[in-house]
Amino acid sequence: MKKLLAFVLAAMMAVAMCACGSSGGAESTESAQAAPEAVDAGSIKVGVILIGDENEGYTESHIKGIEEMKKNLGLTDDQVIYKYNIPEDEQCYDAAVDLADQGCNIIFANSFGHEAYMQQAAGEFPDVQFCHATGTNAAASGLPNFHNYFDNIFEARYVSGVVAGLKLNEMIEAGTIKAEEAKIGYVGAYPYAEVISGFTSFYLGAKSMCPTATMEVRYTNSWFDIAAEKECAQSLIADKCVLIGQHADSTGAPSGCEEKGVPCVGYNVDMIPTAPNTALTSSTNNWGPYYEYAVNCIINGETIATDYSLGYADKAVAITELNEKTIAKGTAEKVAEVEQAIADGTLHPFDTTTFTVGGKSLEDLVGEGDETATGLADYIADGYFHESDVANGMISAPQFAFIIDGIQTVTE
Repeated sequence: MKKLLAFVLAAMMAVAMCACGSSGGAESTESAQAAPEAVDAGSIKVGVILIGDENEGYTESHIKGIEEMKKNLGLTDDQVIYKYNIPEDEQCYDAAVDLADQGCNIIFANSFGHEAYMQQAAGEFPDVQFCHATGTNAAASGLPNFHNYFDNIFEARYVSGVVAGLKLNEMIEAGTIKAEEAKIGYVGAYPYAEVISGFTSFYLGAKSMCPTATMEVRYTNSWFDIAAEKECAQSLIADKCVLIGQHADSTGAPSGCEEKGVPCVGYNVDMIPTAPNTALTSSTNNWGPYYEYAVNCIINGETIATDYSLGYADKAVAITELNEKTIAKGTAEKVAEVEQAIADGTLHPFDTTTFTVGGKSLEDLVGEGDETATGLADYIADGYFHESDVANGMISAPQFAFIIDGIQTVTE
């Protein structure tokens, strides 16, 4: 979930990869160490370290994934040990050590700031597998029992942007706004690559439907702050934004939009109960496939992929229910079309022909030696930015770090 804006060293991209089982897009760094010994499903223990609890949307989606895994693999409640509300500090290391001491064979953590502590514990418990969501260091760590995972949430954000763009078109056609007034507001958590990747794909989805769309992004500098997110959304509305998106984990932004009567797109969970008259949909992750895959690797004595990320093709990302009360006519049909195109690889959200940075393409920036573009040159190929494309040697964590034309970021 959480990641600092980090660029991948070329050396990391040269690390050899090998797949585990039939994990689709997942790839794993080769290691001289043999695959771990298989563990009987009836005795396996799973530890889960969470930044929040079921009251926080992002963590709720991870809990649902763990529970789906538990059901599908026939694990009992006492085989899964949860550690809730673990901050991004030494408490994460303490939680990891405690779980290892309790006999957990595999331990997951779901927040970016947990990574250093998970990596430290992995070095001290070589017989335990440590899996960290959204991190960037697994491939470089050299630890065969330390892994990073993510989902291609940028795909779902693009689709939710399509929903937003169709709504903007409806507002223009109805005369509610003029074409040049199709300004989207976006509540972002932090100015990290994960957030930049998310709001860019959302914007590109919207712009694919509504060419005049622009976007203003404001940051709350928090992953979960109901009051700050609501205030941020309403500040964007005051700045003439006519639709609001978000990469923040609470219902704050949708509740603010409901009060102002402004359509919105949420994240993680269905926001219709919060904003019945204004919520359109939300982009969401399905973490169940990864948790089932990783735990199955332990049961079968297989090596877990060093980096792992799957998307629409594997039902790892989605948008939540479309709100028939608020969406534009024809939205469901267009969503189905776009989702299928993403799943079969005929549509790439970061198609480099669809956006510019300072009037230039990413390919032009690489050719000119732009520092950011050259640092991510391996990602820029075949006409699109290969976000989280582990099958082609990229790390799972989002790395798109460009502020494209049409998007304005505001730092307060």
